[in-house]
Amino acid sequence: MAGMGFEHGAVSSAQSNRAFKKQLNKVYGWYTGGFISFVITLAIFEQMGLSRQMIGLVFLFATVGLYAGIGIMSRTSDAAEYYVAGRRVPAMYNGMATGADWMSAASFIGMAGTLYLTGFGGLAFILGWTGGYCLVALFLAPYLRKFGQFTIPDFLGARYEGNAPRFIGILAAILCSFTYVVAQIYGVGLITTRLSGLAFEIGIFVGLGGILVCSFLGGMRAVTWTQVAQYIILIMAYMIPVVWLSVKQTGVPVPQAIYGYQLQKVTQAEQRLIDDPKEKQVIAIFGQQADELGAKLKDVGASLIAERAALTLKLADLRIANAPLADIQAASRALSALPANEAAATQAWTKAKAAAEARAKPLAGMPRHAQQFAGDPNGDEKAVQSFDDSRRNFLALVFCLMVGTAALPHILMRYYTTPSVKEARQSVTWSLFFIFLLYFTAPALAVLVKYEIFTVLVGTPFDKLPSWISAWSRVDPTLLSVSDVNKDGILQLGEMKIGGDIIVLATPAIGGLPYVVSGMVAAGGLAAALSTADGLLLTIANAISHDLYYKMIDPNASTARRVAISKALLLIVAVAAASVAAQKPADILFLVSAAFSFAASAFFPALVLGIFWKRASKWGAVLGMVSGLGITMYYMVMNQTWLRGVFGITSPVDLWFAIQPISAGVFGVPLGFAVIILVSLFAPAPSRAVQDMVEHVRYPNVKPAGRA
Repeated sequence: MAGMGFEHGAVSSAQSNRAFKKQLNKVYGWYTGGFISFVITLAIFEQMGLSRQMIGLVFLFATVGLYAGIGIMSRTSDAAEYYVAGRRVPAMYNGMATGADWMSAASFIGMAGTLYLTGFGGLAFILGWTGGYCLVALFLAPYLRKFGQFTIPDFLGARYEGNAPRFIGILAAILCSFTYVVAQIYGVGLITTRLSGLAFEIGIFVGLGGILVCSFLGGMRAVTWTQVAQYIILIMAYMIPVVWLSVKQTGVPVPQAIYGYQLQKVTQAEQRLIDDPKEKQVIAIFGQQADELGAKLKDVGASLIAERAALTLKLADLRIANAPLADIQAASRALSALPANEAAATQAWTKAKAAAEARAKPLAGMPRHAQQFAGDPNGDEKAVQSFDDSRRNFLALVFCLMVGTAALPHILMRYYTTPSVKEARQSVTWSLFFIFLLYFTAPALAVLVKYEIFTVLVGTPFDKLPSWISAWSRVDPTLLSVSDVNKDGILQLGEMKIGGDIIVLATPAIGGLPYVVSGMVAAGGLAAALSTADGLLLTIANAISHDLYYKMIDPNASTARRVAISKALLLIVAVAAASVAAQKPADILFLVSAAFSFAASAFFPALVLGIFWKRASKWGAVLGMVSGLGITMYYMVMNQTWLRGVFGITSPVDLWFAIQPISAGVFGVPLGFAVIILVSLFAPAPSRAVQDMVEHVRYPNVKPAGRA
């Protein structure tokens, strides 16, 4: 890696790789020690009076500047270096880079938050994502490395003999990667806003600068070494607060070991809150609000006229009575916020009714943390149906995440960067280890935070709430808001609305840690989002520049021209994704999960059959990818709330087997397999050369027919 003291010696390949790895150990050892010293120095300055805003800005610009520096030092125009980092990344470091590439904003920010909000149901993400890496190790990574292409569409074009499979692969790679990168940039905006105090929309584009510098100059080489640096930061940032909370609550510095013990306490706290008369009072108020909104929706036009007249009269009376200015302003805001017409009123009141109904339940609408599935298998017909639907959706989500993990283009690209097939397989093992460190900790983090909120925060007077409540409310009121619904001056659980995307970022403040730890966690979340965004943007740019432009449009294009086009596309795609993310289209976890369903249905059948069934043919792959991806997209568009609004769908939601749209890939994957197999059986077989190649990749010791 240029600029970091990594040199190509005129020694054998094995000796060169050993020397390269030794130099990497030295560089990243100094880097880790330097980061720890940096955090300790900031902690000392905080005690000396350094402001929180300044600490946040230092973390933001220091870490983004560090990543940019690695990107600048790793700049290259060499095709092999730009696309696959010269195929010389050692297995352990490729595992760290893959871990960072993998642990996106969804893993770092969203997963523990989902476990907090859904309890047992959130374990589907851990089971699916971890199981997916087993599929990668067994079925894909070593074989794809043997084929030796640069990208997944490149593999599809070579294996299925033509530009049609390559083109479908390009479109699918762009779709799933763009959906995924929007979620990452949304996370970048959220964290940048928290660290810098900038508006969310501006924070997105500030964070975008860090993404672009890393991937723009050096491609996969720059992204790889940046991701290793980002992994070190994100895993330290994730572990320190949860270990602190564990020590604070139990005296044991191993949060994974006390998970079950604290879960029992949370279960007891849940029962206490369910029985609390104050909580029941809040639930009744939300239920009343839902009923009132339901009555309005029966005759929207008349209700809108009546409400406008009542608010106008109230405002006039306040002015006549010379009421306090705050009361007049509140009445004026309420009148201004009234929907402009019947259509707007229907939309607003329907949304408000759903929100009120969701909060008119015990535990602020959250299930009991240890409850496996909704409903009751031994209850009445409705309870049994709810249990069956919940269990079915849990398994469907595990399936989609597992298969999607094994088919994500930006993850599979990582295994093209290792020196050998053996190291590709080893790097999957390292990837699992580095990902395990975070995934094994996330359930404990969720339980520790829930215990802290249930036993310490709930019951606090509103005028004594900790500062992190107001700080996060300013960042985004949809993520955190509190209101004294029953007017008793005391916070009940039902009076707090909290989004899963802030649980991890707020953990240091919830645990009473110094602000410097909050800054470090935000920097870790930023590293997670940036590292994944780098890989995704590179996947999209490479799909267009290498697979579309070079392989299909201009095969004679020079290396410099291909790399230049890839860099230009990086910029265009990044700005487009940031523009979409600024609209806050959906929560991070839905966007990420949608990307997994897209990848699973588009790629998994074609990749697996392409490797293990030499009879799989060109038109089978094309029709299989189109049908699998098509049915998945159709199901999402017809049933997911945000997508229904985007496409103007007004027909009733129609769930097949009660499967939620987040798991739409459960229909696309089997359809893709079926279509590829059926079409391939009736279509012309692949050429003998392709069949020999498949045979040789699976059985390298068997010489293909006709070869020396």
